[in-house]
Amino acid sequence: MDNKKIVFWQGNEAAAYGAIKAGCRFYAGYPITPSSEIAETMARELPKHGGVFIQMEDEIASAAAIIGASLAGVKSMTATSGPGFSLMQEALGYAIMTETPCVFVNVMRGGPSTGLPTKPSQGDIMQARWGTHGDHAIIALYPSTVEEVYKYIIHAFNLSEIYRTPVIFLMDETLGHMRETFELPSDKEIEIIKRISEKDLEEEEIFVPYAESEYAEPTPNALIEMGKTRFHVSGLVHDESGFPNATYETAEKLIKRLTNKVKLHIDEITLYDEYLTEDAEVLVIAYGVVARSAKEAVKIARQDRMRVGLFKPITIWPIPVHELKKRLSKVEAVVIPEMNLGQYGREILKLIKPSTKVKFINKVGGELITPEEILDGINEVLTEGFDF
Repeated sequence: MDNKKIVFWQGNEAAAYGAIKAGCRFYAGYPITPSSEIAETMARELPKHGGVFIQMEDEIASAAAIIGASLAGVKSMTATSGPGFSLMQEALGYAIMTETPCVFVNVMRGGPSTGLPTKPSQGDIMQARWGTHGDHAIIALYPSTVEEVYKYIIHAFNLSEIYRTPVIFLMDETLGHMRETFELPSDKEIEIIKRISEKDLEEEEIFVPYAESEYAEPTPNALIEMGKTRFHVSGLVHDESGFPNATYETAEKLIKRLTNKVKLHIDEITLYDEYLTEDAEVLVIAYGVVARSAKEAVKIARQDRMRVGLFKPITIWPIPVHELKKRLSKVEAVVIPEMNLGQYGREILKLIKPSTKVKFINKVGGELITPEEILDGINEVLTEGFDF
């Protein structure tokens, strides 16, 4: 019988411990509010597991370091907040282009610029999607409880390994600093994707780092410890060997493959939760900590005999578009609360049929959206209609 352990952790602590459980053995970062407890925990705990913690001179160097560590064969992670995440965007694009598995944690705070360092925000949702330049696909997760932080950061590492891509793990100041009690899952309940090692390659097999697999499939995960199997890495457009090749055909094939390996696997990648959506006439779409308030608002609405349900995307990018479309086709109204000015909501509008009533609830002053505010929005959309 497994001995279960009960923990009382901050969200930031759960992110660090979950990363270590996932096999992360290298962390590079620069302290920044409200993510600093992740670095603090990693500095203390990672060496106990044979890992390495480095405080770099800035966020640019931190992002470059985790890419290098991953290419050398080690699962790696960094954590930051808005200003630091902005500095990491070039390296994020490099990791996408070179298909380097690693995890970027962004504990969001109010912005732009220095903004509100100690207040929660969801202002980096669109930055997570399009922050780095060029056409690219991205995977980004955003949990809503401390237990989910632990669970889904492990999943973030798995996705990163399976699809050979950086994964963004979004949190916010409230989620990062709140403490909650939960039961750690047993080892049997946790799936951890491991790297393919040199010994897993057939003797006669030639290692091709960027080989295609039926064009749209992700390249098989075969990042080997540097020094055993050598390969060329470049942020330039490159062929399957990794060497630069600027021809139209090579560029077209590469960029489409990099985007399609996420785009064509949306159903396998995306995660979501839902609550009382079966008979819902009004659908609340909320993510992160706002989903906590939204669930409470739905409970109150149900007590008042309103047929309201909650759809909570956990995978923010790519949007769980197929499942969301099914729910949206059956409802009369949609309420979208966000701690920004409608960044995710405007993407949801593209999926909504013209006759559906829509209500945006947006706050950017550093305060949480309350259940009462969402309940007011539910009542308003039923009586007044569109507001965005």
